[in-house]
Amino acid sequence: MGSITIRKRKDGSARYTAQIRIMQQGVTVYQESQTFDRKATAQAWIKRRETELAEPGAIAKANRKGVTVKEMIECYLDEYEKIRPLGKTKRATLRAISQTWLGDLKDSQITSQQLVEYGNRRMQEDGIQAQTLGNDLAHLGAVFSVARPAWGFDIDPMAMPDARRVLRNMGAVTKSRERSRRPTLTELDKLLTYFFEMRERRKQQIDMARVMVFALFSTRRQEEITRIRWDAMDETGQRVLITDMKNPGQKHGNDVWCLVPDEAWQVIQSMPRIAAEVFPYNCRSVSASFTRACNFLEIDDLHFHDLRHDGVSRLFEMGWDIPKVASVSGHRDWNSMRRYTHLRANGDPYKDWPWLEKVVTGPVIGAVSG
Repeated sequence: MGSITIRKRKDGSARYTAQIRIMQQGVTVYQESQTFDRKATAQAWIKRRETELAEPGAIAKANRKGVTVKEMIECYLDEYEKIRPLGKTKRATLRAISQTWLGDLKDSQITSQQLVEYGNRRMQEDGIQAQTLGNDLAHLGAVFSVARPAWGFDIDPMAMPDARRVLRNMGAVTKSRERSRRPTLTELDKLLTYFFEMRERRKQQIDMARVMVFALFSTRRQEEITRIRWDAMDETGQRVLITDMKNPGQKHGNDVWCLVPDEAWQVIQSMPRIAAEVFPYNCRSVSASFTRACNFLEIDDLHFHDLRHDGVSRLFEMGWDIPKVASVSGHRDWNSMRRYTHLRANGDPYKDWPWLEKVVTGPVIGAVSG
């Protein structure tokens, strides 16, 4: 059934094309070929494939056209969009993978070796970090995990776990490092002074001073802050409804009532009710304004999200227990709150902080879309 053809390359080296042709009643029912640099490897491949194709149903399976990884990804995106919308990052990552050479491979061609090669090429050619590669493979693994049982695609269930294990041993896949960065009082003083000066010069459309202080005391993310509505408040319970709160298992429809600490509540009450949202700004503009200020003030490696980290850590420093802190932060998994253990001292580091009163009593910048 198998034969080997030798051909010479331009550089004088030989290549060995191994071909398998299976005939039944004078008709070719299956054929396959592979090219190798060594004759012994070509012979070994023929022997292995002949053994595999002798198994019951093997020829029918080999003749199956299959689907590409790109088609699998499209199927996954379409199906999940009907059930529960995916996050923008996951959707963008999967679409990017589908446009690579990996997206052209058929389901039956996916092996741990192919995935390891994809990982190595991504790191070497694209220069991505190990954490990014880990996220890529996690999103692709989610597609593979449903492709076989839900749609009958021919995916080796061990291809992804084996590849991730190899890449992890090589140091090419790691978990994202947890940040421990918290702003200092000096850094906050510089930032708030900067934003007050910008306000006096009328060079701001976003009341960044109020947004910053609210983020710090409420522990809210920037995109959550800009979604808070006046009609989604519990004045008696001093709570706000946070819609679509970020959660690994549910990013849409995850609406959570969160307690608002007194300091953050003062900031809310200082905002004018001239729009449906309490802070009617564009969350990307908030982030960009904060980043520009840090760059101008030469404050190194401080993100807007670090205000949330500081806010949660502060509550622990004040002696709040995990359930009470979670009622503010919105964490479902208390175990995930162990990262907020970078405590500086006992007590409230913002006790008698002059900026709180200055911010809530100061004039409000016109609340318009930024």
